Amino acid sequence: MSETTHTAHGASHPGHEERDIWFKPIVWASIGLFVVSLLAFVAMRFLFVFLDVRVARQSPPANPLAAAAGQPMPPEPRLQTHPIQDLAHLRAAEDTILSSYAWVDVQAGVVRIPIARAMELLAQNPPLSRPAAEGGQ
Repeated sequence: MSETTHTAHGASHPGHEERDIWFKPIVWASIGLFVVSLLAFVAMRFLFVFLDVRVARQSPPANPLAAAAGQPMPPEPRLQTHPIQDLAHLRAAEDTILSSYAWVDVQAGVVRIPIARAMELLAQNPPLSRPAAEGGQ
């Protein structure tokens, strides 16, 4: 705080603080905070147990047919139940599409070819130029 010490005669000379922080109030405040937190935890635990018992007492007994029917399905859209397997199936389906021959439109004569084969064909016969953009650009 202050780098100088004042003497009784008004002269000052360099020095240091002669007192430190008070340790006892910090310790007592920490202990008090811990005790209050512990009491709040215990009180909340008793409150939740009390409310749980109260709700169980006031609720009507469950219908025995409800357990036989099982859980109803939630409304659409539903979350994925097996996301890793779903992703594996999706990637397998995409790989099949990307690496196989198939008709896209038989009447128009449009087919799908594997990507590797399409790249080979483009490397053998590159287009001479880009097609002209429509609209006069």
